[in-house]
Amino acid sequence: MTVPDTDLLDRLQDLSGRVELVLWDLLSPLPPDVAERVRMVQIGHYWVKPDRWRRLAEVPNLRYVQLPSAGFDHALPLIPPGVTLCNGRGVHSTGTAELAVALILAAQRGLAEALEAQREGRWFNPELPSLADRRVLVVGAGSVAQAVIERLRPFEVEITVVGRTARPGVHGIDELSDLLGQADIVVLTVPYSPQTHQLLDAGRLAALPDGALVVNVARGRVVDTEALLAELNSGRLRAALDVTDPEPLPTDHPLWHAPNTIITAHQGGNSDATYPRVAALLRRQLEHLLAGEPLDNVVAHS
Repeated sequence: MTVPDTDLLDRLQDLSGRVELVLWDLLSPLPPDVAERVRMVQIGHYWVKPDRWRRLAEVPNLRYVQLPSAGFDHALPLIPPGVTLCNGRGVHSTGTAELAVALILAAQRGLAEALEAQREGRWFNPELPSLADRRVLVVGAGSVAQAVIERLRPFEVEITVVGRTARPGVHGIDELSDLLGQADIVVLTVPYSPQTHQLLDAGRLAALPDGALVVNVARGRVVDTEALLAELNSGRLRAALDVTDPEPLPTDHPLWHAPNTIITAHQGGNSDATYPRVAALLRRQLEHLLAGEPLDNVVAHS
């Protein structure tokens, strides 16, 4: 199989007696004799360009592609026929949940304003909303959502969870519009799909109470950007966004300057915790293959 960098190669070296590990970042073609032996490719990161994905077609016996990201919609049209696609579900859950909670605390406790006041040498001492006792609506019920929930519980909040379908402890997506009216904070953790495109549209944003905080660590297109901008510019809602639509956000985009808004540049999984977690997932996948077992995190068969 191929791995995209020396860090991952080093972390898996103990498997080299059982698995042939080849360093390949998809930049240049593999030698034909090596390409013939490759059965699995680990993609380096989310931002691999489509022209590099086309090199997968040069691997004649390719059977599996492993993504480092939970999101996989970008990869679906790029997978050669006959290949199984696995995502990185769980790899970025901890980092993304950390950032979600950090964004919430920064927004609730006025940390952006405090830093601005510090730069100006101005004493900033307003009474601000706590996180404690707030009603938090987590939209999504996957691994990122669970990691967010685990980290929020010690803050003594009231948590409501919305998933694709209703089950014990989880409301169905058909209840979302009604639940938004009771939320002080809404945290978006859903994967992007046609079903979640602009899930928070103008109507659902309008259903939120005055002063509610929208936290998006999912995908930018889960929110209607123009509708969110209108709410932010009116001063009615607040936002803490790790993802935007468009992304990267152009320098002149009005969202940069919207009031009561914090923006981070898709930093959720961008931490040094990623490397050992990708290696641990890939190790599990290789052990499954060696044992003749099904792989984890299968999201598509092309």
